[in-house]
Amino acid sequence: MADVNETITENTESKPRTPKPEWLRVKLPVGTNYQHVRSLVDKYNLHTICQSGHCPNMGECWGAGTATFMILGNICTRSCGFCNVFTGKPTELDWDEPRRVAEAIFLMKVKHAVITSVNRDELKDGGASIWAATIKAVREQNPTTTMETLIPDFMGKTESLDLVIEAHPNVVSHNIETVERLTKQVRIQAKYQRSLEVIKYLKEKGMRTKSGIMLGLGETKEEVQQTIRDLHANGCDVITIGQYLQPTPKHLAVERFVPPAEFAEHKLFAQSIGCKCVESGPLVRSSYHSERHLFDEA
Repeated sequence: MADVNETITENTESKPRTPKPEWLRVKLPVGTNYQHVRSLVDKYNLHTICQSGHCPNMGECWGAGTATFMILGNICTRSCGFCNVFTGKPTELDWDEPRRVAEAIFLMKVKHAVITSVNRDELKDGGASIWAATIKAVREQNPTTTMETLIPDFMGKTESLDLVIEAHPNVVSHNIETVERLTKQVRIQAKYQRSLEVIKYLKEKGMRTKSGIMLGLGETKEEVQQTIRDLHANGCDVITIGQYLQPTPKHLAVERFVPPAEFAEHKLFAQSIGCKCVESGPLVRSSYHSERHLFDEA
């Protein structure tokens, strides 16, 4: 598998990063709670998408004692043009990881946990067995903790999806990330329709479903609205819409910083077609304030 650096076009590599507007500026992470969470993450040798993805909300979330755990290691078999997680050939499958995640959640006193993972396409089940083991371990040690699982597409394999479904997390999320026209550029090994099929299958099996879209990659307003329609038509209960931020100069460039008013417009559109739970704003990420997504209130 090629490193993500090899998959980005020469044009993208040479394009300078546009300065962030004021509405995207956040405070540096500080405080006792932030340091406590960081020490636990380090102590238990855990991976978080907060760090790997350079999330702008890390200071706020870690300061509140929450984090989004990333399981199945920190090497992804896919090379998405937007993602800062390292791409390569994974070297291990850590069966002790579920226990460590569950113990860290217990020590952090997390009331609502978010778990995501890298893609592990080299595994027959895509890592679904580790997913199921992690959900069960968290439940056993933290019976009152609610849980959102942000899963990969598992190549559309329903037997892998069933392992997650049978473990029954409170919310199952799978991000479509961008509009159909840009999918091949943004999510190189993914398929727009396959992501919709995953969401539809999860909904048909009784799951509360969720998906996220990034803006600023060159999509049009009409394409964003069509993506919202597609997600709603396939049973997506919760939709998050946020601004794409270029993690390094070698990743896809930001084509445009979308002003807050346009995010508000997209939320109103989603609500107008029947979407009850919508988060839309420049700093919104799929796991941001995810405890609110257990119910139709966002």
